[in-house]
Amino acid sequence: MKQTPSKGFSSKPSKPLTQVPPPGNPPSSDMEWISGGTFIMGSDSYYPEEGPTHKVSVSGFWMDKYTLTNQQYQGFVEATGYVTVAERQPLLKDYPHAKPELLVPGSAVFWLPPQPVDLRSFCWWKYSPGANWRHPEGPDSSLEGRENYPVVHIAYEDAEAYAKWAGKELPTEAEWEFAARGGLEEATYVWGDKLMPNRQLMANIWLGKFPWQNLRTRTPKPEAIGSYPPNGYGLYDMAGNVWQWTSDWYRERHPENAAKPCCIPANPRGGNREASYDPHIPQFPRKVLKGGSFLCAANYCARYRPAARHPETVDTSTGHIGFRCVVRPAQV
Repeated sequence: MKQTPSKGFSSKPSKPLTQVPPPGNPPSSDMEWISGGTFIMGSDSYYPEEGPTHKVSVSGFWMDKYTLTNQQYQGFVEATGYVTVAERQPLLKDYPHAKPELLVPGSAVFWLPPQPVDLRSFCWWKYSPGANWRHPEGPDSSLEGRENYPVVHIAYEDAEAYAKWAGKELPTEAEWEFAARGGLEEATYVWGDKLMPNRQLMANIWLGKFPWQNLRTRTPKPEAIGSYPPNGYGLYDMAGNVWQWTSDWYRERHPENAAKPCCIPANPRGGNREASYDPHIPQFPRKVLKGGSFLCAANYCARYRPAARHPETVDTSTGHIGFRCVVRPAQV
């Protein structure tokens, strides 16, 4: 696929290293070739962890057009018998302060408060025993009619296990951000600089005051893949809908910009495991999530932008975390 922004997108193209053609046919029909390039990663205009902006180069790779679906993940589980983190019995040694009634298989499910709440409370999350990828809203829910919805309640190792089985990998943060930008140099969103161009909603994000005021005509939740226009590289849902795992260990800030063009980082791999830990949650290291979700709003977590990033402990599974995969030419 030729890497030029789609009609109606911002007209600030990125500067590719070289226009590398695809190395043969795609590994699967639902992948797009991202030829790689040098781009300005991060942002100095929003949250502190997104800065400083700095130049990064990435080599070409294939990326899934869509986040992984329930149907795809079901195929993996049926072929391997894999059991996700949310379906396993939690161990007291990993959660020493947990209430005994919560040490059961389950996951975090969103709950809509009826009135404004303290945004520091995270009270909109409820641990739901029996919630997992098969039962996204709790034990009484199912996947009926949701075959093409993004799989959720996926912890990092659940995503990694699928990727290995499929002969793929999880993207690095730099790969993910380069692909999400779709050829738009320093654009605010994956589609350009306006949140709603021509009043068109471009992604599944929160409308209203989060978490209590929902201006949508339906309950806030993930939508079917491909419900909104693709970005300039033909990738869908690179903003909103569900967060996406990357393979990078989280670090609080990006490195400074290289002093000389010859020193621009090539295919960086993020931080290191030891530095990724949150001192308040010492049991588990953290990876970088990208893309935001249907719970991101202008008044809270406006991270439906390519530069946005969020740390998440590798054991975490919620109703708004999924993933997509990449294949690098060496894997083909």
